[in-house]
Amino acid sequence: MSIQDFEKVIWLEIHVRIKSNTKMFCSCKNAVALASEPNMNVCPICEWFPGMLPTLNSKVVRLGLIWGMMMNCEVNKISRFDRKTYFYPDNPTSYQITQMYEPIVWVWSVKTLVNWEVREFSIHHMHLENDAWKLVHAGWKTLCDYNRAGSPLMEIVTNPVFKDKDEVMEFLKELQKLFRYAWVSDADMEAGQLRCDVNLSIMPVWSTTFWTRVELKNINSFSSIWRAIETEFARQVKIVEAWGQIDQETRGWDDDKWISHTQRSKEDAMDYRYFPEPDLLPIVLDDEFIEECRKSLPELPVEKRIRYLHDFWLWDDDARILSSDRNLAEYFDKVVDISKDSKKSCAYITTVILALMKENFIDDISKINITPEELSEVIKMVNADELSSTNAKIVVEELFANGWSVRNIATEKNLIQKNDLWALEKIVDDVIALNPTQIADYKSWNERIFWFLVWQCMKASAGAWNPKIFNELLKKKLG
Repeated sequence: MSIQDFEKVIWLEIHVRIKSNTKMFCSCKNAVALASEPNMNVCPICEWFPGMLPTLNSKVVRLGLIWGMMMNCEVNKISRFDRKTYFYPDNPTSYQITQMYEPIVWVWSVKTLVNWEVREFSIHHMHLENDAWKLVHAGWKTLCDYNRAGSPLMEIVTNPVFKDKDEVMEFLKELQKLFRYAWVSDADMEAGQLRCDVNLSIMPVWSTTFWTRVELKNINSFSSIWRAIETEFARQVKIVEAWGQIDQETRGWDDDKWISHTQRSKEDAMDYRYFPEPDLLPIVLDDEFIEECRKSLPELPVEKRIRYLHDFWLWDDDARILSSDRNLAEYFDKVVDISKDSKKSCAYITTVILALMKENFIDDISKINITPEELSEVIKMVNADELSSTNAKIVVEELFANGWSVRNIATEKNLIQKNDLWALEKIVDDVIALNPTQIADYKSWNERIFWFLVWQCMKASAGAWNPKIFNELLKKKLG
């Protein structure tokens, strides 16, 4: 048997830091961003001093429910917390508060585009839990940082539905967009806000049953996930080809060396000795709270992307870029709604505004000086032949730098094209009279001379007149 005789079976466990102001069970600042110093945002509750009792953060529940609803999940009106017992150095209590048996939401799916095809990947459940502390290894010492201890997490557990790394990558990118669209999490892997465990098994191509799974733990970038999947698949196939046995285990991934190493044998649920959390009451969601959360849901990014492709006939790259960020997509939608021109709205945003934002290190379109109304005015003036495309770009750049008004900028900088037909005809007549040799060449089928004549008209008008009308008048007069 060779590697071609096997296929991958992949499922994911994704941990996402919820974007609440405070931690899950206390009023300490949540570790949404990395703190500048260790142990800054701590208290006796998140340090788990004896006798300290947790108090559930209601905003965590709300944000978790909103995100679940974006996936058309099944809401559990009553959910409960459990204790998951384990003894690791990053866990001061020797247990984690999580939701094993009755999570806040069940079964739903994530829709995304994979190689131009709309695909849905099913989710088993999502539950809430608290984060552990951080271990910092310094020489022969291990130091403890409690800043993230007790921070709220969502754990999303998929079904074994992925067959290759492309599906995993598109799913995770869509998932990241969903977190940001719902304003539930920034899901920044570099900031530790999103971590992914990859479970991988192999299966003969003629079989319907996959073999022993191996978990690759806490992979912290999309590129690392891609490499880990390919490496682990090859490792398992090599073991089977040598008639070896794949062990069920948890492995750590070394992205610098492209290898994994054994961390521990993989536990089952009974090894964690789950039992109901005695210090927290069940979460009970009433209809009013559920409806209030439902009303705050935005349009899904994949639905926006498909709408941009089908309704506006945008290129796929443009649709992907415009739907990648909620503020950007809402800005684009407003410009289209006012200007009634989706093509030019897309062009000015993707080629001019986003380039200016990149040059000025601005990552959010809501922070720029140009309102959707002003950009729409630029587009309307271009469509009315009041602004050339070159002059429109100058207006947009000035708006970006200093704000103000489109018409004021265009007027002050003498950028508005003049369309006085009598005056334009006078310029054309003068150009024809001053260039008899060129006119003769043009009538001898030297069509390149025509653009020379248009340029002469623009030069005579100091660039302030409409070149389209010059073009039409010259053709009419020259036959």
